[in-house]
Parts: sequence; structure tokens; C-alpha cells
Amino acid sequence: MKWIKDEKFIRGNIPMTKFDIRALTIVLLSIEEGDILLDIGAGTGSISIEGALQGAEVWAVEKEEEGIELIKKNSEKFKVDIKIIEGQAPDSIPHIKFNKCFIGGSGGKLEDIFDYLEKYLEREGIVCANFVTLKNLNQFIELLEKYNYKDIEARLVQTAKISSVGLMKGNNPIFLVKGVKR
Repeated sequence: MKWIKDEKFIRGNIPMTKFDIRALTIVLLSIEEGDILLDIGAGTGSISIEGALQGAEVWAVEKEEEGIELIKKNSEKFKVDIKIIEGQAPDSIPHIKFNKCFIGGSGGKLEDIFDYLEKYLEREGIVCANFVTLKNLNQFIELLEKYNYKDIEARLVQTAKISSVGLMKGNNPIFLVKGVKR
């Protein structure tokens, strides 16, 4: 497996899923050759690019112009093909089947996204999301239960990295949640 360090990505003012969280997210999604991954709220494209490097066909949804440009630049840099959907989920997403879905940003439309997934996420498909707030975490878990997902897992992950002068610099704690569609 090839994993990309954070400093290798072209960055801007758009949030990016950090290395440790990104690696764990890809593992929770169980990305394999031939998967079709939908990355909602793709930001810089870090999850999309790591998914493509694992062999997935990737569709990245992003509404921010800066994010769209960063996804284009990063996909060129890492020589992967990412199908970029400019707009807000779920309204802008094409009506095609996916077997893996990552939600990095929902724009307050989690329920609408789950309505979309009900039709277009394949049976036994995996949805995974990362949150920084309890409110969004709770809403996501409630939606997983409402839509009868199985194998629901939730984690709180706190990472820190040692600086060049020997101090630990902590990242925000992140909730990672996964469910499998029945």
C-alpha cells in the first residue's frame, strides 16, 4: 500500500483529512481494487486520492471552488483519475450505484444524503463519515439506525505528532463512524 504524508498534498484553506485519520478511514471503508467510491465533501481530495491509489473508481463531490481546484491539482500530482462533481450533495450526484461512500462534509444535508444512499449505495455497501461535533455524530448514528444499517462502529481518535523541537502537537479529536447497508 502506498500512503501519502500530509505535507505532500497541495493545500489551501480547505480542510483536509489528516494522515492518521485518512489511513484509518480507508481501512474502515475496506477499499479494494474495483470498488466505486463516492467521496462527499471531498475538500482537498485526500480521501479520494488514497482510495484511487487502492484501486477504486472515485467520484468526488465538492461545492467550494478552491476545493475543486485542489482536487484537480492533487489528482494530477498523484496521477490518479478522479471524477469531480461540482456542487452540493445529494442534488449534484449522478444516479449511479456505489459500493463505498465517505462523508467528509454534508453541508447540513445528512438526511437527504441518506435518502440518496438508500437508492444508490449497493447492498452490503459501506458508508463511513468523520465528524468533529457530537451533534453530527449523533445524527449520523441515528440515521444509520433509521435506515437499518448493520455492523455500526464508532471511534473517537486523537492523534498527536512530535515537532522538530520535541513538543507534541495534537490534532483535533475526530469521530469515525461506519455502517454497512443491509
